[in-house]
Amino acid sequence: MPHSTIRNLCSAVASMLLISGALAEPQTVYFGSTDGSTQLVGYLYRPQTAGAHPAIVLLHGRGGLYSSNDNAGCTDVSPGIASSCNAATLSKRHVMWGEYWSTRGYLALLPDSFGPRSKAHGFGRFTHDDPDRADVNEKTVRPLDAEGALAWLRGRNDVIGSRIFLQGWSNGGSTALNVMIRQGSTGGYRGALVFYPGCGPKALLSPVVSTTAPLAMFLGAEDEEVSPTICQQVAEQSRQAGTGIDLMVYPGATHDFDYPIPRRQSVPANQAALNDVLDRAIATVERWKN
Repeated sequence: MPHSTIRNLCSAVASMLLISGALAEPQTVYFGSTDGSTQLVGYLYRPQTAGAHPAIVLLHGRGGLYSSNDNAGCTDVSPGIASSCNAATLSKRHVMWGEYWSTRGYLALLPDSFGPRSKAHGFGRFTHDDPDRADVNEKTVRPLDAEGALAWLRGRNDVIGSRIFLQGWSNGGSTALNVMIRQGSTGGYRGALVFYPGCGPKALLSPVVSTTAPLAMFLGAEDEEVSPTICQQVAEQSRQAGTGIDLMVYPGATHDFDYPIPRRQSVPANQAALNDVLDRAIATVERWKN
């Protein structure tokens, strides 16, 4: 790799990490899943300005919310339990996006679906068939957590209840699609940003996402974990059913293309995709908001 490219990459990643380190840790909050039994933990990034704001719920992937440097020994994350998985050890991607939204006037809530179910360590690659993942399933369990987050945010006086959005990555992206399938035309989330989800029958409740809320799907053409081709088919079938979907497929980009770490951002296509999506995400949500 040319020295100039390495310098530019290091500068870009350093800037992102400096931004991420500039703000205070998010507030730790607790609220119920609509499964009726699980008390969830979440991390809330709030704008600096007073008044009611739009909000966005951010759904983590199968690796969980926390940095891989800290999460290996983590199991439970819940009230009254000390854990090295906490607001101070969120992964760089989650910190970056939480601060991205809060500095743009949105409350950003990151619910932890795994820690309250004794799985804060998350799961490695290609573990979809691991039986230990059954009780954090993206089809039957995690959508209830997202619906609980929506209800909790709507109960706050600093949130505009009709302007709450959803964003998810990978397993969380599949969860976001399932939330929108469940939601249909009944109202709820105003729209969803979906990053490199699994789109096969093991991941989605239906191959057609039929909803009156708009969606935007962001895929890496060289994704090594999920099939962008299947997701493009789902997007096209959903469009034919009347769902509004913006689809971006980034040539050369891999899974986790927006992860702000050198290992991911050393791929030029990932860096280009990240730069584009940082511009596109806020523009998309602002368009949906109005």
